[in-house]
Parts: sequence; C-alpha cells; structure tokens
Amino acid sequence: MVAAPENPDLAWDVEDSIDMDSASNFVMQFESTLCVYSPSVKQLYSTYNIFISEEHHRKMVILPDPGAFYDTFNGIPADAIATTGLYIIPGELIGKVGLHLANVDKNRNLRQRRVPFEPGMRKLMDNRPEKDPFLPVLAKGDLRGFERTWPVLHLHRIKLATLDMHSHLDLTNIKNVITEKLETLFQNQRDLTA
Repeated sequence: MVAAPENPDLAWDVEDSIDMDSASNFVMQFESTLCVYSPSVKQLYSTYNIFISEEHHRKMVILPDPGAFYDTFNGIPADAIATTGLYIIPGELIGKVGLHLANVDKNRNLRQRRVPFEPGMRKLMDNRPEKDPFLPVLAKGDLRGFERTWPVLHLHRIKLATLDMHSHLDLTNIKNVITEKLETLFQNQRDLTA
C-alpha cells in the first residue's frame, strides 16, 4: 500500500470515468520524462515515482525521490507556471499510434488540429524565443478524462524569464533537465512506432 503524500499537490484525483488500467499505462510513460510542479512548496521535481491507487479513492500519487535533492528545484513561484491549452493524447484515441498533441475545447471535444507528439513539441520549442523557451511540466489536475475512459494530460510550461531570483546556472539546469527528459520521451515514442 502506498502512503498518501503529505503534500496535497502530489495526490491527483483520477476521474471516475477513466479506466484505472488505461490511466496507469498512459501516465507511467511520463514518470521519467516530464517534471512535476508543486505550487504549495514551490518545487519542481524531476525524479519521482508514480503510483495509481484505488485504495486512496482513485488517486495518482507522486512520490519525489527524497535522496535526489539535486533533481528538485526550489523557490519556483506559481506565477512561473503557465497553462498551455495543449493536451498529450494517446494515439489510439484518434486511430493513430503513439502520443499526439491536441487542443481540447471547453466541452472537452478534440479540435481538428492534432499532431504527432515529437514534431509538434519540437515546433513549439523552435518557435519560442531563447529567453522564453517552451518547457513543458505537469501539475495537479493535469490528468483528465476524455470521451469517458481515455486519459489525457494537460501541459503547463515553466516561464524561465519570471525566475529572476534564480542564478543563470539554475535556469540552465532547469532547461537542461526538462529538455533531456523530453528527448527521452521522444526516443521512447520513436521506439514504439518503429
């Protein structure tokens, strides 16, 4: 049994409509490939484990590695994290293979524009100014249900330009960790579709 974390930002509700096995399989792809933000403690975690538990009333529990203090970034204010309106969706949802990026309207309907994850993410990253790169992170509430049983993840991004209290070295480390993790996710997706 997994103990619920003391930090409520790290215990995410899994909507009743989402199949727990589907949610688990979907979310585990991101355990070592996307960072998680906690506003209550102003921390960004890059090393953590995910557990999905029926025992805790359909919670997804994120447990940061307590020994990986070098992989935890402190002093990240909530206003440094912005919503993107982008969702990572499983390709099966649209009759494709692998992950895709999509916009979802307020009624949770997929919009027409859906792109494979890696090319879409690379385009977003390439089109951002160097001082304000597109660096995706997850936060509580990002796991959502779609069309009843499909799990999807909403993306947030960290705005490095707002972190004026952090050193250039800290900002470089945050950017490098997020981009290295994304490269791992890109490679995992290439392996899946090969």
